[in-house]
Amino acid sequence: MTCHAEKGKIVFEHMTESTMLTDLRPLVFSIAYRMLGSVVEAEDIAQETLLRAHRELADGTQIASPKAYMTAIATRLSIDHLRSARVRREAYVGPWLPEPLLTRAGADPSVDLPADAELADDLSMAFLLVLERLTPVERAVFLLREAFDYTFAEIAEVVDKSPDNCRQIAARARRHVIAEKPRFEPSAAARESLAKRFLTAAQEGDMEGLVAMLADDAVFTGDGGGKATAFPAPVIGAEKIAHALRAIFRQAAVADGITVTLTEVNGMPGWIAREGDGRVIVVMALDILDDHVLGVRSIVNPDKLGHLGPVSDRARR
Repeated sequence: MTCHAEKGKIVFEHMTESTMLTDLRPLVFSIAYRMLGSVVEAEDIAQETLLRAHRELADGTQIASPKAYMTAIATRLSIDHLRSARVRREAYVGPWLPEPLLTRAGADPSVDLPADAELADDLSMAFLLVLERLTPVERAVFLLREAFDYTFAEIAEVVDKSPDNCRQIAARARRHVIAEKPRFEPSAAARESLAKRFLTAAQEGDMEGLVAMLADDAVFTGDGGGKATAFPAPVIGAEKIAHALRAIFRQAAVADGITVTLTEVNGMPGWIAREGDGRVIVVMALDILDDHVLGVRSIVNPDKLGHLGPVSDRARR
């Protein structure tokens, strides 16, 4: 492989385009998803990043570090998108939740799956909601440092700030995140076991069992986006949530052909409900700690389910 300098850029001659596309698309998607909390928008960012790389390749040259180049483009695009998205979020109807990402191995080839349960925490809905409270630049610096292990010198190139400034931004963001970071049951097996028991109790209408598994101050959050039936505000408390779940599953029980399948949602236990023909109705994710469910997050907004396949009209308003 040979290289030469071009307009301040080191360029390699014989790196294949397919290597860039195959090896770096999951990384680009992962950065964009953690920044935006949207699968569809992250895919758009990944596609735009690849298109820009294609334009660089059009003159027959290759970028010295495709990873650095594509990380920078994806992060900058995500920052710009976040700034415009904040206006839309203010007008959002009801609670806003990230788009669900099915993280079970093989569920989505574009997903850069975490290697272990601890890393899965940075994909959880609870954690992404904590990141929502950071500014776009704080979010970018924090994620590149903490989730992707970039140096401050590398991050400085991406966000156009000095390494010392990035170090200060990261420290400030870390303080915010540590103060609010959710805690989860560390054992994946324990989480999955409780999720199975919790789903069974919900399907059977077992109020006593549900209340016993829910933390006293548990929170149920539904995201319908004004386009599907959902609770307009979070439901708080074990008994209230148990009643809500029993009502939801009672409605599902009298409908024909609905199937509920346990899965992994954003690295945490959850389930997906589908019509008999496979159309998606709802995705729910659980936050679990110390053998109790701390949170139930329900996404029924059809705009946030389309990446999982055709969406049912059952929950639409």
